[in-house]
Amino acid sequence: MPTECTPDLFGFAAVEGRSVVAGFDGGSITSDGGALLLGATERAIGLIGRFARCFHDGRSQQLIEHEVATLIGQRIFGLALGYEDLNDHDTLRHDPIMAVLSGKLAATRKDCAPVAGKSTLNRLELSRPLPTRYHKISHDPVAIEGLFVTLFLEAHDTPPKEIVLDLDATDDPLHGEQEGRFFHGYYGGYCYLPLYVFCGRHLLAAKLRRSNIDGAAGSIEEVERIVRQIRARWPAVQIMLRADSGFAREDLMRWCAENQVDYLFGLARNTRLAAEIAVELAEAAEESRQTGKPARRFREFMWTTRNSWSRRRRVIGKAEWTRDEANPRFLVTSLAPEKGDARHLYEDVYCARGEMENRIKECQGDLFADRTSTATMCANQLRLWFASMAYVLISALRRIALRKTRLANATCGTIRLTLLKIGALVRISVRRVKIAMNSACPYRQEFEIAHALLSQAGR
Repeated sequence: MPTECTPDLFGFAAVEGRSVVAGFDGGSITSDGGALLLGATERAIGLIGRFARCFHDGRSQQLIEHEVATLIGQRIFGLALGYEDLNDHDTLRHDPIMAVLSGKLAATRKDCAPVAGKSTLNRLELSRPLPTRYHKISHDPVAIEGLFVTLFLEAHDTPPKEIVLDLDATDDPLHGEQEGRFFHGYYGGYCYLPLYVFCGRHLLAAKLRRSNIDGAAGSIEEVERIVRQIRARWPAVQIMLRADSGFAREDLMRWCAENQVDYLFGLARNTRLAAEIAVELAEAAEESRQTGKPARRFREFMWTTRNSWSRRRRVIGKAEWTRDEANPRFLVTSLAPEKGDARHLYEDVYCARGEMENRIKECQGDLFADRTSTATMCANQLRLWFASMAYVLISALRRIALRKTRLANATCGTIRLTLLKIGALVRISVRRVKIAMNSACPYRQEFEIAHALLSQAGR
């Protein structure tokens, strides 16, 4: 007698004499059960509501299904969960976790899902600073930029005595005919050149720029805005800028001197600078030959350029001999000698800026900040801000809820894969929404700790 088969089931190899079948009949299931922690983090820092207030909705309110706050939350949560494309939301609009995060389990109209699809979200991303006939949603760039700094300030219970602001420019490769595209010789392709400002793990600015400019272009305006907002809240804080040699520009260093902001910048080497540490370099070479290991010496001196600098400045030279060749490096700083000797400023202070590279990698690699494929720079800047807000959200989760766990120093991508991507069965009844997560989740303890800490923070 032939075996009876159910058309909706798929058969696989038997295990220990038991048949293995599968079917799409599990009900309402999500792969993002851990995203509930993102919702709790958002409520703790109030990100979505304040970000939504940076937008103006000129649509007829009686005709809309999805409010701006819902759209913004959906886009940020989606990026945090790894959904970089708006096309993904045509499926996500039916995901029960997205509905829970938006606070809207059902649509008021029968032909709509609880959250929006790609077309509605696309209209949000194409919003402009000023509304038009075809762009009813507009946004305020100044308010958005100020919100990043506000969230940074609120992350501190007490004002720190001093902070270090890291500046860096990076490439954002372009593969289309986007507005403002230029070929950049250093990066070997068409790209944008966004400017990032971080303080530790806190993102303070993400400014999209054309790439036919100097790497430090616009940095004074960004730093001035950020410093003014910080000092309005923390008038006594000491601020230092830290960046590579691309920012060692006369106008930026002069602005720092006029506004009581210290700086520690890399300095591009040349023959005049190399001559200043020739003796130290020879000593390092001799030591390296004797020991067979890299050797370095440090020297500081007052120095100025022939034309571009307006005054002499303190320069630190590192005379290093490694791999049978010279490796000299230089810094320029406004810090007085009592703030640290040459070795300390180079090895302990300046080299720490390398951590900023990891933060940029998180933004671009984990949260798709380089997905600037829209035709206009305005829309691409807004995309960059959405990705940046997703970084702020996961960074807040890491800071508030994971500081006592093995994920305390995990990247955004690792946090997503281990703590947010948890399979769960969703049951919605009249009285409650039950998210039944995978019992074998290896990061259950971290989830429990995070939930407890977020519950305290949200009170």
